[in-house]
Amino acid sequence: MLKTTLLHPEILKCCAQAGHHSKILIADGNYPAATKLGPKAQLVSLQLMPGIPTVAQVLEAILSEVPIDIFNTMGIDPSDEYADAGDPPVWEEYRQIMQQAGSSRKLEPIMKWDFYSAVESGDHILTIQTADQALWANLLLSVGVRTPE
Repeated sequence: MLKTTLLHPEILKCCAQAGHHSKILIADGNYPAATKLGPKAQLVSLQLMPGIPTVAQVLEAILSEVPIDIFNTMGIDPSDEYADAGDPPVWEEYRQIMQQAGSSRKLEPIMKWDFYSAVESGDHILTIQTADQALWANLLLSVGVRTPE
């Protein structure tokens, strides 16, 4: 039995194979994960039931194992009906998880269609599809480097 926080074997394998700048998408339940994949990416479907697990829960597990350099959210176009509401509440939850994990990085929104393009790149190695129902919950992570201890 592993003593790590992250236990899913396929996700662990993809994380172990990831190099600097590899991209991991943690997708919400509405994301078109089957059709928006990089050419070398694996898709892991974790939808257990509506809302379980969430992107935030998966983020916490990933951060326990993998250094992340860039945290991209799917940005909200100014013409979108949700744009006037400010940052989606789930983004603050991500910031708290990032801080608890010791990251000094910031969330960086990428507009929707640019986000899709970033996911479909050759650097995309893994999509983890959650059942998260929060709006604008998608999170694209760029793997960092392991530094000498």
